[in-house]
Amino acid sequence: MLVDTHCHLDFDRFDEDRDEVVARAAAAGVTRIIVPAIDLDSCRAVLALAERYENVFAAVGVHPNSSAGWQAGWVETLRELAGHEKVVAIGEIGLDYYWDRSPRTMQHSAFVAQLALAAELKLPVIVHNREADGDVLRLLAESGLPARNPGVLHSFSSTWETAGAALEMGYYLGFTGPVTYKKADELRQVVAKAPLDRIVVETDAPFLPPQQHRGRRNEPAYVALVAEKVAEIRGMKPGLMDGMTTENAACLFGRRLVAGLSW
Repeated sequence: MLVDTHCHLDFDRFDEDRDEVVARAAAAGVTRIIVPAIDLDSCRAVLALAERYENVFAAVGVHPNSSAGWQAGWVETLRELAGHEKVVAIGEIGLDYYWDRSPRTMQHSAFVAQLALAAELKLPVIVHNREADGDVLRLLAESGLPARNPGVLHSFSSTWETAGAALEMGYYLGFTGPVTYKKADELRQVVAKAPLDRIVVETDAPFLPPQQHRGRRNEPAYVALVAEKVAEIRGMKPGLMDGMTTENAACLFGRRLVAGLSW
């Protein structure tokens, strides 16, 4: 039993076979899928998916690469959208200095405002961090989010130093397909050292497929391959890791995420 804690199921690459993708995920033991938004339009799209599929939950937020037009009034819209019963987080939010599609000042404004909203609503955050370790950690430290289950550094790809600082603040680490890549030894070292109760698994589908599916579209069923690799790194049975990451997801995103499940 698994939770894919980050999948962009609303993206158009799933338009032709979305029902089949969700069914394949269920057949692979993926009982819950969290779909984060990247802008206000996708907030509404992910909520529609959460209403359509019983096992789909949502996060609402504005991605750093969508923040160029950030307006203070968007916070009120996000506050309203976050009131939906299936919203479990504010996200995907953060900083991206790799693509740098939005001015950094706007990225910072959007990130800080959404961190404050999450603190106000007592929701965890799903954090995007690309080549912005120092600023991400600083703004998280200044956010006022609780020390217990404040959020997750999604698709973690940085150093152990960054991981350690985030873990010390109470954050979880989300691992995706790259943990299976042949040259990802440094990332696997992070997996090996991270506390077991702070690890969640995700696909970031349709991106970052595991090694077995590289060059093809990723999908939530493949989160099982991520969990399998994490279990291998930790010297654990996959089934035990599946249950542990599901428990971690429940602790982070709330028990309603796994209501009715047993593992």
